[in-house]
Amino acid sequence: MKAPKLLFINFLCVLLSVACSNNSPSDTSETTSSEIEILDTSTPYEALDVSYGPAERQKLDLYLPANRTAATKTIILLHGGSWISGKKEDMNFIKLLLTENFKDLAIVTMNYRLADTVNPAYPMQIEDISSVINFITTNKIKYTISNTIGFIGFSAGGHLSLLWSYTARTSANVNMVCSIVGPVNFTDPAYTNSTSQEFSALLNILTADKSTAALRTISPLHQLSTTAPPTILFYGAKDPLVPSSQGIDLKNALEKLEIPHEFTLYENGSHGWIGPDLEDTWLKLSQFINVYL
Repeated sequence: MKAPKLLFINFLCVLLSVACSNNSPSDTSETTSSEIEILDTSTPYEALDVSYGPAERQKLDLYLPANRTAATKTIILLHGGSWISGKKEDMNFIKLLLTENFKDLAIVTMNYRLADTVNPAYPMQIEDISSVINFITTNKIKYTISNTIGFIGFSAGGHLSLLWSYTARTSANVNMVCSIVGPVNFTDPAYTNSTSQEFSALLNILTADKSTAALRTISPLHQLSTTAPPTILFYGAKDPLVPSSQGIDLKNALEKLEIPHEFTLYENGSHGWIGPDLEDTWLKLSQFINVYL
């Protein structure tokens, strides 16, 4: 496996500093089996800004490999942006890395509806992921892919990837999930005892209900069970937005339940990191995908 390290570093330096085409189908409605268009599998296929729902933000980009089969797996990339910003194109470079190094995988990058005080992130953004999964399973014959998937999410996207994988995975086979600096526990004293106005404002757009029970519901740590998929986590010890206790607590819970996992804490990492640490992230993530997806 080759890894374009310098380009990867340049990309993630930008990506991790954020807090947080050929064909374009216009009709994603389900058809009968006799009407299904089955695409040529001998060549790659790309479709940009495909609608998976009626809202303007409900768009995805799809990349299918050549020589795919009904066993081809899909990896879904979820952008960050504190649940209130960001776009699927933010994950384009890691998409390129994946297509260069994993030529048998299908890739989906997706937008999700952005949250505000009127439209909380939960459950809206989890529902958007479910809609994308439904799109994949509905069209798997047309695209010649399976309903086996993996997730890579950054920051807010990491939180959403974990939460969906731990709670809503019945509609797909989730083989692995990766969170890069994703929050996992909103009942963490580092959050609940915080006097930060920024965190208070963020909580207002995450959920309308601020009760402890509601905070547990949106926390992947508290939704973890023995059926959770293999999980790989990356955190920075100097992250001002996501305390290292988040990753450590989830790592300990995964270990207790004997769920396959990997955890890396970069001592000098903030809400992102540079240099050898970034190379280490890609190396470990690549190996994890090879083993579990």
